[in-house]
Amino acid sequence: MILKPLKFLLFLIICLSAPSVYAQYGRTTNSNTNTNPFNQNDTTKRKPAKALTDDQLLDTLRKRDEHKGDTVIFTSKFIRVTNEKLLNDSTQVLPLDTTLTNFENYSSLYQPRNPKIGLGNLGLADRSLLFEPVKKVGFDIGLHALDDYLLRPEDITYYRARTPFTNLYYVNGALKEQVFRVTHTQNIKPNWNIGFNFNRIGSVGFYPRQKADHLEAAIFTWYESKSKRYNLLGNLNFNNLKMPENGSILSDTIFNGSSGTTGTSGSLSKSSQPVRLNNSRDNWRNNSIYIKQFYYIGRTEGLKTGAGSSSSVLPTQRVSHTFTYNTQKYTYLQDEADQYHVFPLARYDSLYSRDSVMVKHIRNDFSYSFYLRGNAVKFVRNELKLDLGLVHDYYNYSQYVRQPGQLATSNYQQLVNHTSFQDITLKARLGYNLSNRAALDANFQQVTLGREFGDYLYDAKLNVLLGNKIGRVILEGYTQSNTAPIIFTNWTSSHYDFHNSFSKPKTTGLSFNYQNDKLQFDAKAEYFLLNNYLYFQVPQDSLNNNPKATQNSGAISLLKISIGKNFTWRSLHLDNFFVYQKTDNANVLRTPEYYVYSSFYYTKRFFNVLHTNMGFAVRYNSTYLAQAYAPGIGQFYNTNSANNVTFPSYPVVDFFIKGTLRRTNLFLKYDYANQGLFSKGFYTVIAPGGRSGYPMQDKLLKFGVSWNFYD
Repeated sequence: MILKPLKFLLFLIICLSAPSVYAQYGRTTNSNTNTNPFNQNDTTKRKPAKALTDDQLLDTLRKRDEHKGDTVIFTSKFIRVTNEKLLNDSTQVLPLDTTLTNFENYSSLYQPRNPKIGLGNLGLADRSLLFEPVKKVGFDIGLHALDDYLLRPEDITYYRARTPFTNLYYVNGALKEQVFRVTHTQNIKPNWNIGFNFNRIGSVGFYPRQKADHLEAAIFTWYESKSKRYNLLGNLNFNNLKMPENGSILSDTIFNGSSGTTGTSGSLSKSSQPVRLNNSRDNWRNNSIYIKQFYYIGRTEGLKTGAGSSSSVLPTQRVSHTFTYNTQKYTYLQDEADQYHVFPLARYDSLYSRDSVMVKHIRNDFSYSFYLRGNAVKFVRNELKLDLGLVHDYYNYSQYVRQPGQLATSNYQQLVNHTSFQDITLKARLGYNLSNRAALDANFQQVTLGREFGDYLYDAKLNVLLGNKIGRVILEGYTQSNTAPIIFTNWTSSHYDFHNSFSKPKTTGLSFNYQNDKLQFDAKAEYFLLNNYLYFQVPQDSLNNNPKATQNSGAISLLKISIGKNFTWRSLHLDNFFVYQKTDNANVLRTPEYYVYSSFYYTKRFFNVLHTNMGFAVRYNSTYLAQAYAPGIGQFYNTNSANNVTFPSYPVVDFFIKGTLRRTNLFLKYDYANQGLFSKGFYTVIAPGGRSGYPMQDKLLKFGVSWNFYD
């Protein structure tokens, strides 16, 4: 009986807190991070309830529908999930994940295995701290500072729901950081599901003009014919990301960068610190329509799995078509003089900027798949897969700046760049499963016609299971060549002008990955060879803050070794992740040599219903040459040798407690709890033209809840 009042109390907290996000930030922003239901494993040991058979579940549903007095207690067992990747080769569905793994690490800035550097607050521009190459070919604008907050068609999760399902997710960090998400889905027919996502981020931050205002929404559907031969995936995506540009605070005494000790800046509070920019902002809009259809030809075979309540479908042939219509608009607005020389120059107007880039993209992707397998369908042995595809892309690109000589109230823009073009890409994929223990997969993409003619990506992977106790080995090699992004070659804006003819960057990568689930151990060694690498750099002879698009003339090598090992003793857990990186050109590739993340926690069950993890996490990276950030183009860049900065680096400690109460997951987290012990704050990005930086978040107590409703 105690649990019901607790549920109503939690619901009341959410209802009272969530409107504050809208009241404070208006209706024009959003959050983007989805809870990933596919890649998590529970670290809390639960006593599983006795499983009902499919027939028993159907009986209870039938009794409920017929009003015979039977009460059905819906759980996550009634919900199955999938995504586009899982549906590429066959119809596969997985159970809904309700575990606690990584639940408290909701921020894209502080993911244990993919940390970021940024401008000091959730929702602002960021970049990977570690070296992470992008395996992609085709047209690229080159604007990626807010990519972590975009909701894309390929990010959508699809559901098979035997009962209506709703998830409410809310994080509150004393109004400094707020995240609110809603997902609702239901089957309108046994084979037809619809739903929507609504995500919002409203983060004020600790310093002036750090208030990110992001809004994302999606409507999605999944239809599967009764014969299980035809499937349709569809979604509508809307992104409206708003980010202020403050150019960082003026003070360089908030933290003492030379010794790592810190002191306050005087009588001014952090929220009233003067900043370099007071009326400049970015707005990204990214909307899309996505429809994917595929049809199975010939014989279809069923494969019983523990993942779903029905059989997965293994086709022998498949044809598919994917249609995508995407519109993107990137806008930079400035209504002030550049008093502190954040920008290198004012090409059109010294007081006002109205820079915008618009891209319309239409894609049609056709593919045919052929599967040849033996009779041992249970283990999918001796299976050959061949995919052949053709992709047609149409792009319409336009760039505008504010026309000079206009009145302050006029926003008239003039067109400075415009082009339309098409690309045709041929794709092929070859897969061979020798047995249930060994599989070879090769992917080929080649742009054969259009602006990006000659771009390619060739990738091969060998996956071998040595044994349940010995583990798994994955060998991979790839090479790719890409046309330079347009921001490097043909860019005109209020403060920057780049017109270059660069060679195509080429990346070659080799990796060896060992995984052993039984030992809770994984290790990966990667080697990258980068030719014609592109980056932004302030020239050595430049005395002002003027980054230029630059191409490295030689080859750059980088070795990256990642090791993950978890220890468990009774109720004690220690999860560890370590990365070592070594490059022969650290002045260009500016990343730390070492990165460590460790989480120590204790698991406990209270009253047989409340499952908890209590502990702390520590993250640390070695010192390295930091990058600066250029407002107006959203690029992280390297300073010249006269202005190089290496920030001190100290461990950051977070304390947390998280738990599961039936349908509800909760966490309480104290970020940067050791502030004032080793340091009173830290930077990750250099301020424009200065030796200080963008201050990162102070210590902050955060509360989060994820609440599932199954009826």
